Formats: sequence, C-alpha cells, structure tokens
Amino acid sequence: MNVYDSDRMTDLLAPLCYAITDTADGADMVILNTCHIREKAAEKVFSELGRLRPLKDSKAAKGEAMILAVAGCVAQAAGEEIIARAPYVDMVFGPQTYHRLPEMVAQATRKVGSVLDTDFPTESKFDYLPKTARVENNAAFLTVQEGCDKFCTFCVVPYTRGSEFSRPVDEILVEARRMAENGAREITLLGQNVNAYHGEATGPKEWGLGRLIREIAEIDGLSRIRYSTSYPAEVDDELIAAHRDVEQLMPFLHLPIQSGSDRVLSAMNRRHNASQYRDLVERLRAVRPDIGLSSDFIVGFPGESEEDFEQTMALIREIGFIQAFSFKYSPRPGTPAAMMQPQVDEDIKTRRLAELKTLLDDQQTAFNLDCVGKTMPVLLEKMGRHEGQLVGRSPYMQLVHVEAPHDLMGTVAMLKIDSSHSNSLAATLVLDDPLIRTA
Repeated sequence: MNVYDSDRMTDLLAPLCYAITDTADGADMVILNTCHIREKAAEKVFSELGRLRPLKDSKAAKGEAMILAVAGCVAQAAGEEIIARAPYVDMVFGPQTYHRLPEMVAQATRKVGSVLDTDFPTESKFDYLPKTARVENNAAFLTVQEGCDKFCTFCVVPYTRGSEFSRPVDEILVEARRMAENGAREITLLGQNVNAYHGEATGPKEWGLGRLIREIAEIDGLSRIRYSTSYPAEVDDELIAAHRDVEQLMPFLHLPIQSGSDRVLSAMNRRHNASQYRDLVERLRAVRPDIGLSSDFIVGFPGESEEDFEQTMALIREIGFIQAFSFKYSPRPGTPAAMMQPQVDEDIKTRRLAELKTLLDDQQTAFNLDCVGKTMPVLLEKMGRHEGQLVGRSPYMQLVHVEAPHDLMGTVAMLKIDSSHSNSLAATLVLDDPLIRTA
C-alpha cells in the first residue's frame, strides 16, 4: 500500500515540476513514506532523518533548499514528536492527507514553519488524486479499501489509517482500466482488510470483493489479479467462488492467522479460532486444489505458553504454507497488548521464532522443489543480472529467471521450471507456447 501511496504522491508533485531521482544527495525534496508495523519504526525514522540532515544543510550552504518530509503511519502516530525532535523537518503528514501535498509544499516553500497535517479528513483523498496510473514492470497496485475496524490488540492500523473505507466500484474500475491501458498485465488489489471491501455500485447496492474481482477480470489486456491483505473471518462464499471461477485470479492467497492457539487468538482479539481457519482453508482448497497459502505469525505474544506455541507449530505442519512472514512480538505504544502481562522473555521469543522460521523455510523449500519439472505461466517483468536474462513472477509470487528474448518483457510466457534456489527458480522457455511462436 505504501508503494501505491508513493506513486500517487509522485503524480501529485508532477505538476509542480518534481520528478523521481535515484539519490537523496542533491534532491530538492525527500519524503520518507513510513510504516508503523515493524519494531522501533519511529526510531528508524529519526535515524534516517539524522542521515538526511547534512544533505539538507549542504544545499542550504549553497543557497538552495531541500524540503524534508515524513509521511505515512509513523507521521500519523508521532507527528508532534517528529517536529519537536527534528525541527528541520518541513512537512509531516499522515496517510489520509497526502492529497493536500501541493498545498503543504506551498506552505513549506513560504517558510511558515513545519507543516503538520495528521487529521482524518471528512473528504476522501481518492476524490482529489490525479487521474493518472503509474505502471512499472507491467504490474500495478490498486488500493480499493483502507483502514480497519477490528482492533487487534497488537496492531496500530486503526489508529494510523482510521476506520474501514471502501472506494466506490466505478472509481476503482476506471483506475483499473487506465492501468491496463498503460500496460499493466497484473493488478494487486490492496487494503488493510481488503476482503472487508463493500463498495457502492450503481444503484442502491454494494459489491463485495468477489464481485469486484469478477468485473475487473473482464478488462481487456489484464491477465492476472491478486489481492492483499485478507482477514480470515471475512472471506465469504462469493470470494471463495471467485477463486473457483475467475481464471485471472492467481492461486495464491495471503491469509494471516497470527497464532494457532485459540487462547492467544482471543487475547489478540482476532475474530476467528484455529478450527475456523482450518475449515476456511479446506473450503478454499476444495474449489481451487492448487491454491498456495501464505500467512503471518507472531511468536511471544504476551502470555504465550509453550503449549500455545506448540499449537501454532502443529497448525503450520497440518496446513503447510508456501511462504510466510514471522515476527517476535514487540509492543506498540498505545495498543492494549503493550500493557498485557506477562510479557514473554526476549530469549524465549528468539528461540521460538528460530524454530518457527525453520519449519516455514522447510515448507517453502519443499514447495519450490516440487515446482521443478512443472510448466507454469510467468509474467516477465524486468531484465535479469545476466545478458539475455529476464526475471518474472510465477502465479505463486516466486521469482523466476529465464533466458528469453527482450521483446517478451511484459508478457506472460509458459516456462518449464528447471531448478530451485534459495530465493528463486530457474526456467527455460516452452518453445511450443503460441506466445513464443508469435514473438
């Protein structure tokens, strides 16, 4: 989602004659677009600001200016602290106000002091964004939903992104068509809780994510659809049916569970238990047997016992994940879990995370090895490091390297997987693929 937001900021700044540069050294503006999910996010921002300050001072010594800004969720959560600790920062604004960026730039240029804009405006920022659609590597991100009303006890998203909001159907379809016209072969639909999507459609009705996916699949030139991030309790029948019926919907789903222990899930205020998660996975695999699952896991949540941890390991062994993100629990200021007792000892968290990651890595390695010898469609997105090499993504988000003509860039080609490496697959072109014959 931050990639999408950063692209929209670029669009907003283009009429002011700003363009992307490869380095902060000599830049006229630097925006740190931040995320508050990871541990010590705010301190990392201050560290980066300290690194950028000499560049700003160097420009000032030449009589030039660098506008230094902090955007995103850390800005939303710690805006006043940023200005107090780093008064050389010119602009601080949250993820819901970047549509006012040109106005903020004007204020910063007039030297009226630091600009702080972390309100939750009544108007939707999407109504004020330029009607452009940046597409890189023939894949695009499209935000359809923002915010979250679930209030998981470990999470800051409801406080930094606000309550759930779904963009209207027609607005999304216009942007998706524009992306396809600009070369997108794949679109990833984004939301903090994307399958909570309930957008207004023509007439007195709302569409869920499954219905929206079906409509987007009708767009000419679009070969692939993905969505992220899902909330298990809100995967409905319509969305499951879309996995069965929509060819463009990739057989890969990120479905975070966080823990395999019902006691921990309850303490997290997750609205599902382990049994319901297992049932959901069974239903998805019934309609799409080749679906690959990814998930999120937190170890060492306050009060997590060895038995709780073993229940998580048992769930992983039972279900099997082809990818996963795993973390040690770390308190987020202002969240209920930060005050829960007992907090798990850091050494115990480290040991549990190592065990969990070993299991998940073994499952990912096994899946990648199982792909060897198979033929699969791969969207070729960019040049590889070696002459004549292209790099793409499989339906399961694996990186795939292949020797292929440059004019196949941006196409979906059939590749035979030859070998599996630690972070990627190697493949060869299927020469009888119709796409190859006409290339």
